[in-house]
Amino acid sequence: MRGKLGSSQILKEVETHKVKYKLLSAIAILFVLIVVGIAFLCFIENFELVDAFYCVCSTMTTLGYGDESFSTTSGRLFAVFWILSSTICLAQFFCYLTELYTEIRQRLLVKRVLTRNMTSSDLESADLDHDKVVSAAEFIVYSLKEMEKIDEGDISLVMERFKKLDIDHSGTLTESDIVQSHSS
Repeated sequence: MRGKLGSSQILKEVETHKVKYKLLSAIAILFVLIVVGIAFLCFIENFELVDAFYCVCSTMTTLGYGDESFSTTSGRLFAVFWILSSTICLAQFFCYLTELYTEIRQRLLVKRVLTRNMTSSDLESADLDHDKVVSAAEFIVYSLKEMEKIDEGDISLVMERFKKLDIDHSGTLTESDIVQSHSS
């Protein structure tokens, strides 16, 4: 079953896990930058492994206590580019980590909204026109609000646009409304 995936399935898979892939990429780049920094400090600056690791960690996190630093000319030249790239990469890592956490929370909220049992108060809240019946459109709007994908402001903007297009004020859009809205 997993053997052959179509290109659309692969694109969907990548899109679904895009943040996870970005986080993994940031981790990989961060790891490479740590290893390169440690290697440079050990071989060019003659640091011990523990001191090199300490210097790399304190520099990348911008703590930089100043007790260990790049002392050679080539070391300082390397540091200019390495510090900038490693600090930015670390910041990206935390950004992607936060983005992944937020995405997971959003998915859990959507799952909860779509799987929970509807109560009488939910039915009442979903009944936007107060006719004691919830239409598919009302249910969709209610569910999207519960999932926090839209809010009242979004609905107001769309309703305002709808009212402008509903030239005959029938509460529905017809081809006549659209033709009249283009002519005015």
